[in-house]
Amino acid sequence: MPFRSLGLSHDALRGVEAAGYTQPTAIQTRAIPLVLAGKDIIGSAQTGTGKTAAFALPIISKLERHGACRCLVLEPTRELAAQVETAFRDYSRFTDLRTTVIFGGVGYGAQREGIKKGSDILVATPGRLLDFLGQGEIKLNDIQYLILDEADRMLDMGFMPDVRRIIEKCPRQRQTMLFSATVPPEIARLTSWALRDPESVAIGERRTPAETVSHAFYPVNSAQKFQLLLVLLERTNYNSVLIFCRTKHGADKIANRLDRANHAVAVLHSNRTQSERIEALNGFKSGKYEVMVATDIAARGLDIEDVSHVINYDVPQHPEDYVHRIGRTGRASKSGEAFTLITTEEMEHVRSIERFIGQSVPRAKLEDFRYDETAAFRTDAEVGSRRAVSMARTARGGWSFAPGKRRR
Repeated sequence: MPFRSLGLSHDALRGVEAAGYTQPTAIQTRAIPLVLAGKDIIGSAQTGTGKTAAFALPIISKLERHGACRCLVLEPTRELAAQVETAFRDYSRFTDLRTTVIFGGVGYGAQREGIKKGSDILVATPGRLLDFLGQGEIKLNDIQYLILDEADRMLDMGFMPDVRRIIEKCPRQRQTMLFSATVPPEIARLTSWALRDPESVAIGERRTPAETVSHAFYPVNSAQKFQLLLVLLERTNYNSVLIFCRTKHGADKIANRLDRANHAVAVLHSNRTQSERIEALNGFKSGKYEVMVATDIAARGLDIEDVSHVINYDVPQHPEDYVHRIGRTGRASKSGEAFTLITTEEMEHVRSIERFIGQSVPRAKLEDFRYDETAAFRTDAEVGSRRAVSMARTARGGWSFAPGKRRR
């Protein structure tokens, strides 16, 4: 089904085609007609399925031309807010609609000027929006369309009280759309008073990794974890690698050690300044950096194309984050690979992940890597040690290992 069959305006169609898209994804096919029909929506789909266009394109179609600020999009992070603003600008390039983005971590001056010029679409993080509301510089009286994007992430980050305060300042007569990778019970309670008779659009299995991603666990002693990471990078034929760490301090430490090992590396977490975060993302996307080390701030929503590999340096403590992390690769129908380094101390989280996704993840060992003894290897018996050995023997082929060669 082409975009032209969904009922979008002529200018919105020109915008999406100019962006290089001709066929809508499943979430877009189902959500766009509902948004155009004025329905409230709860949309859930795995990361990388095109949720932004699912609400941006029909909103642009309904707004048609420049006027008051009628659309508010709430995002959990600065990066997502900036990304969604860019998408609205791209899709509305053949209209006179204006989009403004506001978020914390930077000065108020440029954002204040953008607000004064007037906008039709406001993309904001909750904290900075409440600042402007408190100062009387933004009014939400004319909001007709409210989008709560990545709602589960806003819940995780503790933004729900702020989100409720913002919703209460919006007109009751509005169209509300909630988009999220998952819809936990807390989000369901929010929808009971924020949305009116919402239509549910659920795409894909929420608990399973994308079929385009091959993934495996690599048991290792804690003291050898970084050494194993280096060898994995050395033997893997990759385009770009996203490495996840549990803490900001850990991400900085690993990035510094990789830099000393002559890897072109960027680091992304919430303690970095906004200019540092923008530089890291742009450099990673452009190929200036072959590796990016990040916390879970990069696990959801960010549109980073052509990530060929994801490495979990630390096992995520929440099993759903495992699905989100490895979903950074294997996007847009491309194949990707994900490696998770597991230690004895992390086995409780490993078992939680396998229960959550409903499958055992194969264990793998690198040939010619001198392992210290670790109890984590003994868990191979639980998932099939023969399968792990088989994977180890075929690692250089099926797992894109190229011994002695790196991308650069």
